Amino acid sequence: MSKHERWNTLLELLAASGKLEVEEAATALDVSAATIRRDLDELAEQQLLVRTRGGAVVHGVSYELPLRYKSTRHAPEKRRIAEAVADLVAPGEVVGLNGGTTTTEVARALALRFASGRAEAPGAASAGPALTVVTNALNIAGELAVRPQIKIVTTGGVARPQTYELVGPLTVGVLNEVVLDVVVLGVDGVDAELGVMAHQEDEASISRLFAERASRVVVVTDSSKMGRRAFARICGLDRIDLLVTDTGITPDTVAQLTEAGVKVLTV
Repeated sequence: MSKHERWNTLLELLAASGKLEVEEAATALDVSAATIRRDLDELAEQQLLVRTRGGAVVHGVSYELPLRYKSTRHAPEKRRIAEAVADLVAPGEVVGLNGGTTTTEVARALALRFASGRAEAPGAASAGPALTVVTNALNIAGELAVRPQIKIVTTGGVARPQTYELVGPLTVGVLNEVVLDVVVLGVDGVDAELGVMAHQEDEASISRLFAERASRVVVVTDSSKMGRRAFARICGLDRIDLLVTDTGITPDTVAQLTEAGVKVLTV
C-alpha cells in the first residue's frame, strides 16, 4: 500500500469514528505502528487531523476535514434530512445551496424528486425548468449540471479545496444579483445564543449573503452539530425559519430553538 493510499484510508477511518488509535490503525492497514505514527504526524502538519498521544482525533473549532472524508459521517441521518427538505421545495422555485455534505445530499434528493415526475405541477413542462438551483459549491453544480430539468446557476469566486465552495468578491457579485425563494444552508455549529456558524469566515460570509437573498431560510444539520460552536458566525436564530435534523437532538435543544422562533423538524 502506497503512502497516498494509507493516508486516504486513515482519513476515511478517522471520518467514520471521529478518533483513531495508532495500534488500531496499524492492524487495519497491516503496517507497523511506527509507520502509522509518521503518517499521522505528516497529516497533522497539513492540518488534516489533530494529533493525540495515542493517535488522532477530529475536534476543535479550527478543525475541518476535506469534504470527501466527512461524507461518511452520519450518512443515514443526512440522507433522511435531505429527503425531508426536498419534499418542502415547490416546483419552479429558486433554491440556494451552500457547500457541505448535507447540502450535497439535498441536491441529490432534489434531482431525484424532480426527475421522478412526482413534483411536476400542471403546465410545468412548458413553463420553464422544474427547479432553479443557485450554488457556490462546485461539486453540487457538477452533479446537477447533467439534469436537464434543473436550471443550475453557479457563482464565480475562488475555490476552497476542502469544501469545493467558491468564495470572495466574485461570489458576492453574483449573489447580489439574484433573488431566492428558499436557501438551504449546511452549517458547522448551532448554538442557542450565537446562532449558526461555520469553520471558515469566508464561507460564513457567503452563507450569510445566501440567507439575506432568500425569502425562507432552512438550516440542515445532523444532531452532532447541536450545541457546537465554530469560528465564524453566519447569522442568528431569528433569521432561520426551519431547522431540519435527525432524532438525536435533545428535547431541551428543541425547546431552546422553538423558544427562539425556529421551527424544528426531526426525521
